[in-house]
Amino acid sequence: MKNKGIKSMILAAVFFSGLLASGCLGWAAAGYIPQEEVSTVEIGEDTVLVGGMPVGIYMETDGVLVLDTQTIEGVDGLEHDPAGNLVKSGDYIVGINQEYVSGKDDLIQVLKNLTDKDVVLTLRREDETVDVRLEAVENAPNDYKLGIWVRDNVQGLGTITFLNQNSRFGALGHGIHDADTNVLMEIEDGSLYKTSIRSILKGEYGIPGSMEGLIVYNSFNRLGTIDKNTEAGIYGAVEKIDDLFQEQIPVQLAAKEEIHTGEAVIRCYLEDEIREYAVMINGVDPEPKEINKGIVFQVTDQELLDKTGGIIQGMSGSPILQDGKLVGAVTHVFVNDPTKGYGIFAETMAREAR
Repeated sequence: MKNKGIKSMILAAVFFSGLLASGCLGWAAAGYIPQEEVSTVEIGEDTVLVGGMPVGIYMETDGVLVLDTQTIEGVDGLEHDPAGNLVKSGDYIVGINQEYVSGKDDLIQVLKNLTDKDVVLTLRREDETVDVRLEAVENAPNDYKLGIWVRDNVQGLGTITFLNQNSRFGALGHGIHDADTNVLMEIEDGSLYKTSIRSILKGEYGIPGSMEGLIVYNSFNRLGTIDKNTEAGIYGAVEKIDDLFQEQIPVQLAAKEEIHTGEAVIRCYLEDEIREYAVMINGVDPEPKEINKGIVFQVTDQELLDKTGGIIQGMSGSPILQDGKLVGAVTHVFVNDPTKGYGIFAETMAREAR
């Protein structure tokens, strides 16, 4: 499932970030001093601290992601399409006129200082780096635009799945894709933040539910770093372990061969507390076509159904436990039946977290 995105355009400048997602990532609204903390619980290679806590997610892209192009009216009164057929949706702008670009602010600055219309963009396109030459459009005196919609960061809500012995966390169980291009976002860095859940929208047939929260982006609320965005989830290091894992519960990781159809629970946060809710695992595919859809389950807990209708956005990463072991994490909801969802294998996430 994808959330609505807010996109921005390089007219004279470059733009704004949005709330983006895939799977069951939820919504968030809007000087760092490292603080090293150590868990008070001993955990080994096959044991993790189980999660279930909601967190705020903020990530910056590696370069500036191109969403689309658009025509611009010049000072001559004509419509121009400077980037059409040259710049493609899904490209990353990594340079302009031989100057390195890490974010939209870099693009803004170069465009402000243009002395002529000739612009060379350096793009990362899939596994290649290409240069394209275009003419910026002057739509006001000394005001140049490229006609490119871009994005350079992403934010939202998700759920922590586990913490391993190296203070590495796994969360979401699916990657964060751009809402407009559907590409897996390539990130430079990111952070985890405390979040306050403000409301829950109950899911219905054909309309996924969601949880909405507030994130304050400051060093006090920062919990750790994000360094990987993969199809199997997001990963990084927790710096304030006791703030995030206030209740430290060690559980063993299950191999996918141990998972079976039958009763299980998911662990998630609702109404100011983390609780376990009953589900039924209906199917296990050891070799799924999509890495994050190896488990099929259905919510059977009446209390959870009454509160949420089943699986909602923001629950991505909620641990799935069976026979006392961590077997997986919630990743997607069936849009036409919010009581049903998919999960990823815990062992897959554990490998990615190393």
